[in-house]
Amino acid sequence: MSQTESHKDNAVRLSKRLAEQLQCSRREAALYIENGAVQVDGIIVEHPGARVLPEQTITLEAGAKPQEVPPVTILLHKPAYYAALTPRGAEQSAQDLLTVDHWNQGNTPAPIRVLNKHFQHLECLEALPLPASGLTIYSQDRRVIRKLQEEARFLEQECIAEVQGKIVDGGLERLCNGTAIEGKQLPRIKVSWQSEQRLRFALKGIAPHEIDAMCRGVGLKLVGLKRLRVGRISMAGLTEGQWRYLMPWERF
Repeated sequence: MSQTESHKDNAVRLSKRLAEQLQCSRREAALYIENGAVQVDGIIVEHPGARVLPEQTITLEAGAKPQEVPPVTILLHKPAYYAALTPRGAEQSAQDLLTVDHWNQGNTPAPIRVLNKHFQHLECLEALPLPASGLTIYSQDRRVIRKLQEEARFLEQECIAEVQGKIVDGGLERLCNGTAIEGKQLPRIKVSWQSEQRLRFALKGIAPHEIDAMCRGVGLKLVGLKRLRVGRISMAGLTEGQWRYLMPWERF
């Protein structure tokens, strides 16, 4: 056995080393680590299974507590043609934008530490079509997930549609009264012109992916779609590709 291999054999799991050092359980040690409160030679390490050597220095942040990392909800301004539902590492995955570099801390009143665990087991809610951009919601919080799954049809979604072509006579009224798609009755919604090529949709009971067919039904071609708001939550302040945390007091 080489000296290097022998050296590696002396390495142990960080959670085991920390538990021995603090005289606590391995579960408590893992919680300290997952909360970003542990440094190895001055560098934060968030993986309890990381291997450390005897000569490495392990330090714990003052005041740290061995608590579960609370679940988070993330609001992303998804660029067009980034896939909201594909996993990290896949081509043009929107989840690849969920990094510290793309975090918009904004006016967060209390400091929030971005943790690796925040990006695990995220569920995408009310996903946008691939060509669309705008507010995209990821959550680990079962309360938020349940609310958006059970009450989505009651929440108003605000979208801006960029269109080309000439709308048919009575087309705006058909968009509003749910008769834009032949043979299909949709709920009544609010639709208004923002400019000659922009329509504002306030959807309730209609998914954004249906806007394309609605526009075609009244002689328009949809060339761009951006979601600005879901319920009371908007993406105000987020530039394309940026994300932020949903704050505890915010409600959809």
